[in-house]
Amino acid sequence: MRLLLVRHGQTPSNVDHLLDTAVPGADLSPLGREQADALADLLADEGVGAISASTLVRTQQTAAPLAAALGLPVAVADGLREIEAGELEMRGDEASVRRYLEVVAAWLHGDLEVAQPGGEDGRAFLARYDAAIAEAVERARAAGTTTLAVVSHGAAVRTWAGVRVRNLSAGFVIATGLLNTGVVTLTGSPEEGWTCETWMGAAVDAEQAQAAGAGPAGEPAREPGSVF
Repeated sequence: MRLLLVRHGQTPSNVDHLLDTAVPGADLSPLGREQADALADLLADEGVGAISASTLVRTQQTAAPLAAALGLPVAVADGLREIEAGELEMRGDEASVRRYLEVVAAWLHGDLEVAQPGGEDGRAFLARYDAAIAEAVERARAAGTTTLAVVSHGAAVRTWAGVRVRNLSAGFVIATGLLNTGVVTLTGSPEEGWTCETWMGAAVDAEQAQAAGAGPAGEPAREPGSVF
């Protein structure tokens, strides 16, 4: 199976640097809608035969142009939503965003017992994301396709990939950004595990990405709110 993990398009909460993680979340901005249209063109020839998105509206809006172009439905799965901000929801101050990113970084380094304030811990996040990916893969298999697009969120994609994908390290996903509508291409299966082929179009070499200071949601920790 080829699994294309896609980050949603830009939202006003991205622009305002807010921890916007709860359902339904912000709509796409005008730029985000342009990005969604461009994503449909980018993936038109990738052989996508199934599409899933989270319960946050921005992922469904991002998936819509691709689904329309390919004549496919979008399966909505709660497990694909963003990592919960809990008590930090819709805050954009530096201390709140830093706390959120520190928790996610702890998960990437193996400390899954840490929880977001008033939110989920790493085990809960991985369990629901694992289940959602497995369900999406089964849906794709039932549709007779070997290429699945999943539209999700910056912190969720990078954290799940950093923990579950065999050739990605915590250092790589912490140091490497995932821009709006960026695509991470994996091959494998829930049963056999996953390997990352490309990250935003570039072949993956984890040894090349060891720079410190970037947050797991997509941009440097000092500018994190623009990524949710």
